[in-house]
Amino acid sequence: MFAKKYLYKNNNEALIPGEPEINTAIIVVIPCFREPDIVQTLESVKACYPPKSNVEVIVLINHSEIANHDVKSFNHKTKAELDTWITNNSTDRICFYAVGPLSLKKKWAGAGLARKKGMDEAVRRFDLLENPDGIIVSLDADTLVDKNYLLEIENYFNKNKKHVGATITFEHQKHGLDKRQLEGILLYEKYLDYYKRALHFSGYPYSMFTIGSAFAVTALAYVKRGGMNRRQAGEDFYFLQNLVQIGTVGEITSTKVYPSSRLSDRVPFGTGPILQKWMKGEEDLTLTYNFKTFRHLKLLFDNKELYYKITETRFRSNLEKLPDSVSDFMLHDGFWNELNDLNQNCSNLITFQNRFFQKFNAFKILKYLNFAHEKYFSKTCLPDQIKQLEQEILSQSNVE
Repeated sequence: MFAKKYLYKNNNEALIPGEPEINTAIIVVIPCFREPDIVQTLESVKACYPPKSNVEVIVLINHSEIANHDVKSFNHKTKAELDTWITNNSTDRICFYAVGPLSLKKKWAGAGLARKKGMDEAVRRFDLLENPDGIIVSLDADTLVDKNYLLEIENYFNKNKKHVGATITFEHQKHGLDKRQLEGILLYEKYLDYYKRALHFSGYPYSMFTIGSAFAVTALAYVKRGGMNRRQAGEDFYFLQNLVQIGTVGEITSTKVYPSSRLSDRVPFGTGPILQKWMKGEEDLTLTYNFKTFRHLKLLFDNKELYYKITETRFRSNLEKLPDSVSDFMLHDGFWNELNDLNQNCSNLITFQNRFFQKFNAFKILKYLNFAHEKYFSKTCLPDQIKQLEQEILSQSNVE
């Protein structure tokens, strides 16, 4: 059993009785907290073209141990509603399970722990089947999917057996939005695309969308990664950016998921809170990170080999050749200590280059961008920055 140690360490207890069907190779996990439209999501999954393997869908109904009566009552009604729906809709090829409501410790209650509980259960069930290649799919309770969703996920991992995971193309639901909310979600999607492409331009090798409702991971990779974190928000970002450190995370573009564009204040950041702030005039989605910050970052990443086996004196000398926004950040963030640690554990240049982005990772890039925009730049017009990025990409392609 490939996950025995992981399951023991995480005190995993069975949430679903019995064993999965022998041919089960895909398990979709859906955290569910006070979700009015969960049945629509399940109907969307049920309507998918069937893949060759069997599929399970686990809905993890949850709330904090200190949740009020209304929330707990709502979740219990959801469980009863889902039990009835599942009785009438599970088939030989796709089995639906409603687990809970689980009462989560107040310190950790939130999206991360709920997703972890569900994904850990998926691991346990794949462990029963001795199937480390089983695919765990992360979906949200307010998200719809294309009819070829399950089929394309199965096809992708069959064709890319060495990949540890994949993100899935997404587009937010836009039906029924008022003019300002529609404008906000369109701007937010443009920002997400700009940020991903600008990261790639800078030379960062792991640029990707990190959306909780739009990724999949193999059971073995999930275990090796140490499982989902318990963050109350941003758990998807942290999980995927750490997952890339153990293998290739690709992108499934042949199908789509459709997250909700609803307003929300249930988590501190993400689509819902950003849209809520936009609607209140507290967030200007027409502004974004200045493209110059990514250009400056590229100067560091393109010359990272210069920092192999470097002395601190040489390190400081090299910083003088970088733009102030980058050099000042590296000093402020104490990057020399991380670089020195990296060099002590790399016996050759190739290893150093491969591991460089374990230190200067997506978290550090985000810290740099915020630092640079506090001290050196101001956020600026999103369409203008997109235009600059596209011109730069075009210029590079012409040179090549």
